[in-house]
Amino acid sequence: IHPDAILHSDQGMHYTHPKFRLLVRKAGFKQSMSRKGNCWDNASMESFFGHMKDDLDYKECQTIQELRDQIDDYITYYNSGRY
Repeated sequence: IHPDAILHSDQGMHYTHPKFRLLVRKAGFKQSMSRKGNCWDNASMESFFGHMKDDLDYKECQTIQELRDQIDDYITYYNSGRY
């Protein structure tokens, strides 16, 4: 895990539960949660996920590895190939 890795989540009960938050920390992630009533906190991540879901043909993936490969390819394209 990259030392600056961030797990993007929202204010849902399962994301704010102390046991979940402890597991996130033990796994080496920082947790990013939007404050209640402030949709701008994670707007850049929400935008990225929206574009990724529109652009990827993830429903055709038969295995988790196929999905990971598609996501890796998309992130490479998003960071260095798109206009």
